[in-house]
This record gives sequence, structure tokens and C-alpha cells, in this order.
Amino acid sequence: MDDVEPLVPHGPAEKTPNGHCTHCPNSRQSPADSGVVDDFRRRLKYFFMNPCEKYRARGRKPWKLILQILKIAIITFQLVSFGLSNEMMVTFKDENLMVFKQLFLKEYNNQHVDRYAVYTKTDVYDHIYYIIDRFTNLQNLTVGNHEYEKTDGGFSPLIICKEFYRISNISPGNDTFVIDQHVDKECISIYPLGPLEDTTLSKDMNFSLDFKRLLSVNIYLTLKAINLQTVRHHVYPDCYDFTVTIRFDNRACSGRIKINLENDVGINECKDWNVAGTYMKNNQPLLIDVLVIIACFSSLILCTRSVCSGTLLQLHYTEFVHTYYGKTVSWSERMEFVNGWYILIIVSDTLTIAGSALKIGIQTKDLTNYDVCSILLGASTILVWVGVIRYLGFFKKYNILILTLRAGFPNVIRFSCCAGLIFLGYCFCGWIVLGPYHEKFRTLDKVTACLFSLIIGDDSYSTFKKMREKNYLVWLFSRVYLYSFISLFSYMLLSLFIAFITDTYETIKQQQKDMVLVSPLQTFMADSDLPDSGKQGLSSSVFSLRWAS
Repeated sequence: MDDVEPLVPHGPAEKTPNGHCTHCPNSRQSPADSGVVDDFRRRLKYFFMNPCEKYRARGRKPWKLILQILKIAIITFQLVSFGLSNEMMVTFKDENLMVFKQLFLKEYNNQHVDRYAVYTKTDVYDHIYYIIDRFTNLQNLTVGNHEYEKTDGGFSPLIICKEFYRISNISPGNDTFVIDQHVDKECISIYPLGPLEDTTLSKDMNFSLDFKRLLSVNIYLTLKAINLQTVRHHVYPDCYDFTVTIRFDNRACSGRIKINLENDVGINECKDWNVAGTYMKNNQPLLIDVLVIIACFSSLILCTRSVCSGTLLQLHYTEFVHTYYGKTVSWSERMEFVNGWYILIIVSDTLTIAGSALKIGIQTKDLTNYDVCSILLGASTILVWVGVIRYLGFFKKYNILILTLRAGFPNVIRFSCCAGLIFLGYCFCGWIVLGPYHEKFRTLDKVTACLFSLIIGDDSYSTFKKMREKNYLVWLFSRVYLYSFISLFSYMLLSLFIAFITDTYETIKQQQKDMVLVSPLQTFMADSDLPDSGKQGLSSSVFSLRWAS
């Protein structure tokens, strides 16, 4: 590495009215200028100290450090609590989805969704009538606490809607067809007036289907239930609305009508409930969320203030160097004043505050969007725990790992872009050529997942084995395609990636060993302090390591 050119002051400066240096004839500083330079050097050193060094230098308590540690603890507790609640909700939804499939789908035995279908007209009618009979006799069948939804003093009906082309005249024997693509929709409603003793009543309904025009039959029904699961021996009841949709899909007109059941869940606040001894316990998660918001908001203010202070100090440093040394500060040197860890904490605090606000809305039953809340809290938790690495950087042995990640990041990004282009090419090639012959290459999303699994060596044999041998040319191409992909990504590109990291690690290790100062700013701060500089003077090696981190 080339030696860094030090900042050599020119002595007393001749200045223009705006304060800029125009001529610096002397090679030595005056006593007054020397004091200004030393004061500014100590100011820079103090700014780049870690919390422990600031405490030793001026006795300043590390409030941000204490707040970050406290924030990590309460955010982790909040996430665990939310995870347990979310797990309970998801379990209840999944179990009810399975219950509805067993109740309303005829001869359903945990079959795969794509394989559950009917093939004859009689089977279509039988399945529709079966759903009607099960719905009207629900109270006599279910072992859960499911009930019909009540609206305007009555029960919500089961609704059957059929969608069909307005005109469809198809003659496969003559290779002719006439279709009006306008889709009509007709619906009928069936009210659960009470248990039906005559199970053939539904078969007497005037309900017919023209299968040559039929696109789909959708059956909608709404049920209610209460989740009474317990967490740590305490009951947290939730009232659920289940909107069940059963779809008979005939859009392909292939002679195979797929049947799919979907369950849309809404969570409501129970109107009248009483569980002894749970009032304070039910408000405990709310108090934790409020605590998290207060802690994150305080952290957000402190870190934003630190970023603003760094920006102002960077402006002062730029002006100082231009005034006293007649030089221009480079962009990379200016970016050293921007603490990336504070930016990370600010983003994390923003996500946590938004996620906690959504979580409060979910607990008060004003909102039901668990997915958005989970994404916000999950992403913020990743950033919070990644931020812990910053404090490990205070120790020399851990710091070298952080410096390696930081220095190698640009090379990793450039390498990933190049490798990504090659990967994308293989994805499109596999999708187009092998898609018709292999299930794992049927869609672009499946191709991406399959190729990534091949890179890490997962499920390689089955990928080769399942390739259909209907076309020898395609089978031969698949072998060349898979062998070349695995050889290129698993051996060549992966080895290059490891080489990047190893080379960066060795470079950083040698720099620390030789005490190399990699920027004029570090060289300026590493200059010896005057004897009267006090407790703020530190050795150049300490600041070299600290500033690099």
C-alpha cells in the first residue's frame, strides 16, 4: 500500500475575506496556530472514541450504549411474546383449515391440493350437494365451537355462484368453436334454517350447470369460532370470523375440475368475556410494546443527533483542512465521519416503532394484519442483533472480523452481480428447455429454488433421476446443463468467493500488524499530542484500529 501523504501545515495563512487560505509561505506554525490544530485534533479524536474511551477521557457515561443494551433485551422479549401469540394464531388457523376440508370436501383424506379434483358431471353435483348438506347440519357434525354468522337477526347464508361464458358452442369433432368471452355470473343463497332431517332436500333444488360454458363454481360460507388456547396456563381468547371459499375450477376445460378450499380469517375483539385473574396479564404485552416504542424513540433521537454531529464535524474538518493546509478533503475521507452503525440503528428503530404500533393495533383488535407486523418486527430484530457486532468491534480480535466484512463488501457485491447474471441465464434456459419434462423446472420460481439447492448440494440426485427420458436430445442436454451448472457454481465461483474473503482478511491483518494508516484523517489524528493535552491523548495505533472500525 502506498504511504499516505501527511497533512503538513503551512504556518500562518493569508486569508481572503471568506476565510480561505491564499498563500502559506512559512514552513512552521505559530504558537497560536499550533494550539488551534492540537485542539481540533483532540476534538476529532474524542469524536471517534468508543463509549469506554470517552468515559475514561472525560467521565462521560455511555448512555447510548446502555440504552442499546436495554433496547436489545426488551425487543427480544417483545419478539418472543409476539412469536408465541403468532404461533398460537397460525396453529388455530391451520387446524381450522384442515377441519373445513374434512367437513366440506367429500372423500378428502389429506390429499395434495393439486390432486383433489373431479372428472364427471355426477361427481360435480355430488360434491356440491355434499357441501350443502354438511353446512346445513354443521351443528350436529362439528366437535369444535363453530357457529353460523348472525346478520340482522338471522344467519348468513351459504352462497353458490357459477361463472360461465355467455355463448359457447364447441364442436371438437369438427374442429370448430364459437365463444363470447363475456362472463356471466349467477348466485343462489341457502340459509341454515335448522337441522335438515331429509338429506335429499338439496338434490331437489333447481341447480344445473352447462359444462361447455362453465368456468367455475364458487361456494362461499361464513362461520365464527373462539380460540381458547392457553399460554403459560393463562387463557387469551380471540374471536375469529372464517370466510370459507370452495372453488370448482374449470377454466382449463380439460375434463379435470380442480377443487380448492381457501380460508380467509378475520380476528375480532370478543364482546363479552370473562376469565378470572387475566386483566393485568392481558395488558402486560401492551405495556411492553409501549416500553419498546419509548426506548426506540429515545435511541432514534440520540443516534440522529450523533449523525448530525458527525456531519457538522465533517464540514468543520473540510474547512479546517482547506484553511490551515490548503488542501481539499476527498469524498471517501468525508464519508469516514458517517457512522454506518448509527444509520443501521436508525433504520432498525424506525421499523421497530412501526411494527410495535401495528402490534398494539392487533392486540386491541383494530388491525388484523399479522403479516406486515411480523415482517417489520422480524426485519428490525435482524438489524438489532447485527448491530451488536459493533460492540464486539471494541475488542481487537473481534474487530478484525468486522474490518474484513467491511473491506470485502464492495468486492462481494461486484462478484455477486457477475455471478447473478450467469445464474439468471441458467434459470431462463432451464425453464424453457427442461420445464416441460421436469416438475422442478415448471415455473421460473421453481427453477430458481432448484438451482440454488443444487449449489449447496441439496437434492442433486433426485433432480437428475426425475428427468423424463421421452426425448433423448433433451435428456442429453439436461445432463450437460446440470453438470456444467454444478461445476461452475459449486467449485469455480464458490472458490473465487472464498478467495476474495481470504485475500481481504490477510490484507487487513497485515495492516493491523504494520500499523498502517490508510487515510490523511487517520494520519492527522495519530500525530503526537502536546504534553499538556491531558487525558484525551491516545496512541496512534489505538486510533488506527478504532477509526477503521
